[in-house]
Amino acid sequence: MKKLLFPLAIIAISFASCSDDDSMPTPVDPTPVDPTPTPAVELKLFTSSNTSGAISYTDLLATAPTPKSFSVSSTDSDGIFYDPFKDQVILASRTNNRVDAYTGFRNSIITSSTALSLGFSSVSDFTNAREIAVSGDKVVVTQDQNAGNGNISKFYVYQRNTSGFTLLNTYTVDIKLWGIHLEGETMYAIADNTSDLVVYNNFFANATGTITASKRVTIEGLVRTHGITYSNQDNVMVLSDVGLASSATDGGLIVINNFSSVLSTTANMGTIAMSNQVRIYGPNSLLGNPVDVAYDHVTNEIYVAERLNGGGQVLKFAFPTTNGDFAPQTARNEAGVTAVYLLRR
Repeated sequence: MKKLLFPLAIIAISFASCSDDDSMPTPVDPTPVDPTPTPAVELKLFTSSNTSGAISYTDLLATAPTPKSFSVSSTDSDGIFYDPFKDQVILASRTNNRVDAYTGFRNSIITSSTALSLGFSSVSDFTNAREIAVSGDKVVVTQDQNAGNGNISKFYVYQRNTSGFTLLNTYTVDIKLWGIHLEGETMYAIADNTSDLVVYNNFFANATGTITASKRVTIEGLVRTHGITYSNQDNVMVLSDVGLASSATDGGLIVINNFSSVLSTTANMGTIAMSNQVRIYGPNSLLGNPVDVAYDHVTNEIYVAERLNGGGQVLKFAFPTTNGDFAPQTARNEAGVTAVYLLRR
């Protein structure tokens, strides 16, 4: 999972075409972090589910953070985002094959509502959605290939306005899509059923049609990628490994520090070695099928949507500095959890 950017003027929020060669633009090194950063105005955790017909919300700044559940018009959702400026929760509905925007979220909390108000939706353009990413007024949905869509994987790019979504472009790709992360004009995507990370530069400059990755690399020791998030503030990439879908003990998390340098020095179709990774694996971790991840660049904590153990759990880990079988700091059951999104601002 899933963290995405607004324009530069509001970059204080922590969210979330191809070149002809293998080179990658090297991001500017992040500014040193103030040891006493400005306290967050909002620190909220959102999750979606593919079984419950509800989302969850937790105010992490509360004295005793307690998850609240809100019903939505989709039993099966995969991909969630919250816009604090428009006060909208955005979901990719697999039940209805559309993007939904739920409005007036703060009022739902104030009034102790148990359901969110659906403001508007896209047309049913895609099937088998797996993730969303948001950059300003653009919303990107991944369509994972299956028999129902002709085994075609696509990105769907929508323009979001005050009353709806307009489909701008569709990009067909040659990988099986799952997790994505937008960093400005750069799209990071995982290639499901592989150990690979794929990068698309100048993503929004593409015309509708088939697009080719700018770079593809293999993550050594990773069995099957799903969740992905990148923090530009401290140049950290976090990936999840679901391993075998049937195993509740073989999942893991992989952290790649100094990511921009590691990626730029890895050749196209090359491998990011284990020596460049910090890994959490093992039965104590409760990681079986970690399908999505979120990262807090201030506390360095990692949030995970673990789909298999307990029928679904939301886990929180301390940032690992060495490889190990580390237990999560916290774990709570959440039926069918599929996506996790963290807002810090």
